Formats: sequence, structure tokens, C-alpha cells
Amino acid sequence: MAAKKGGRKSGGRKYGRGASKSVKSAMHRRKRGTLKRGKSGHGGKVKSRKQAIAIGLSEARKKGAKVPRKRSSSRKSGSSRKRSSRKRSS
Repeated sequence: MAAKKGGRKSGGRKYGRGASKSVKSAMHRRKRGTLKRGKSGHGGKVKSRKQAIAIGLSEARKKGAKVPRKRSSSRKSGSSRKRSSRKRSS
């Protein structure tokens, strides 16, 4: 018997089908040039593929689809590391 691949213990989808539909819709709107940035769409057109995916996932979250939580901001930023308080001798 072969061992299971992947880190998840139980099988199943990480993202729900509703989430995948939202992302697909956002990608199509990006291609047509109708996907806009910002809450009311006054931020201009979205050109980035990654941004289109993020918007699609955000819309899916609002609808209540199965989408993993956003990563916390502390994980992303590397500039907020603790600095050592030890003084250098010169």
C-alpha cells in the first residue's frame, strides 16, 4: 500500500467549488478589462493575475465559500524582526 502524499491528514478539498467559480469569474473579468480595484471600483483596472486571484478569493470569502484564512501580516513582513540589543565594541 502506497503512502499518502501531502500534508493534510484528512482527504478533501482545500478550496471549495464556490471559491473556484469566484476566481474563474474574476480571471474572466480581468481578461475583459472589467475587473476593478478597490471597494467601489475607483482604483483602476486590475492587470495582475495574482491580484485577480486574490480578488476572486476575497469575493468567495464574503459569499461564505470554503476558503482557507488569509495569512497573518506578521508572517509576510521580514523587516519587523527583533534586533539584538548587544552593542558592538569598536
